[in-house]
Amino acid sequence: MGRPLHRRLRGLAARGGRARRRGARGGGAVSRDPAGDLRSIAFCLERALEPSYRVRAFRTAAAVVDGADAEDLRHRAQHGTLTELKGIGKVTATVITESLAGEEPVYLRRVQTLGDTPVSAGAALLRAALKGDLHTHSDWSDGGSPIEEMALAARAIGHDYVVLTDHSPRLTVANGLSPERLRRQLDVVAGINERLHPFRILTGIECDILDDGSLDQEPELLAELDVVVASVHSALRMPADEMTPRMVAAISNPHTDVLGHCTGRYVAGHGRGGKGRPESEFDAEIVFAACARFDVAVEVNSRPERQDPPKRLLRLAVEAGCMVAIDTDAHAPGQLDWQHLGCERAYLCGVTADRVVNAWGVDELLSWTGRAGRG
Repeated sequence: MGRPLHRRLRGLAARGGRARRRGARGGGAVSRDPAGDLRSIAFCLERALEPSYRVRAFRTAAAVVDGADAEDLRHRAQHGTLTELKGIGKVTATVITESLAGEEPVYLRRVQTLGDTPVSAGAALLRAALKGDLHTHSDWSDGGSPIEEMALAARAIGHDYVVLTDHSPRLTVANGLSPERLRRQLDVVAGINERLHPFRILTGIECDILDDGSLDQEPELLAELDVVVASVHSALRMPADEMTPRMVAAISNPHTDVLGHCTGRYVAGHGRGGKGRPESEFDAEIVFAACARFDVAVEVNSRPERQDPPKRLLRLAVEAGCMVAIDTDAHAPGQLDWQHLGCERAYLCGVTADRVVNAWGVDELLSWTGRAGRG
């Protein structure tokens, strides 16, 4: 799977020219990139699903470093006054001081392996085949980071593209995007893509499947998007004889490309105070047959608390001839490093790279979704 995520991110920052040599004439120690080290720590914490307040402390400090004068920052580090800067605490001040001295911060070494779950060789090969992630969120809905920060993280871990799929209007608890906000987001994405080329953010949405199986967004707007992930977020305990036609109606919608986290479950130890959440009930054979018929990919959701679909259902999807999308459903940059978890389950269930739509390049993916020729 290549270098660990935090090292790839730090290398990216260094290539941007932020590392500096101390000592004007005689050389001396090469300082590291303190903002990059702070963000690397945040990534490791995000990957491990650590509390958001811990992550926020390091991302806030990184933003302060980005906006600070380099000489003032070094002076404060030498004289122990970094904590006088708003947004810098004792722990983050120590990280900055060690980084400026050219040392790998102790805190970074401590968290590097958090959430770094090893996988089999077969799963690692499947992960290496992936070129993008079709299900991610930003701070426009319920994600924790700006669009560009998510995109830079996706690029840093080796992706060619990432699909931005913030929530649809009905999901108000997740700050779902109204049609007007989604149109504004499309303009923002276009601007970021100009700066990040050849990396590309593909436009998308995680669209709520309403009780009658319709999709929670204007059809004309859905037609403008590169990728549409359709997911059930409400009435999860609907009886199977109602849930099945609801899901099939959404799958047969010509705008749907991916069926997201199909059971809606949370595994024990996550969600609802650690009690988990049971699977929605539906006729899986009918639902997966519909996915195969309408060429809709079944998502392998890599979030540790979802692991959706369960392996028994994923095997059914494979037997039905479904394509799959191995996604992270990331709500923070560090969570983009979860794909190997989904790859492990996919590999164990017989999924091969030729069945994974995000193992395709951008052109092939957009040809499949029917949005070829854009960008």
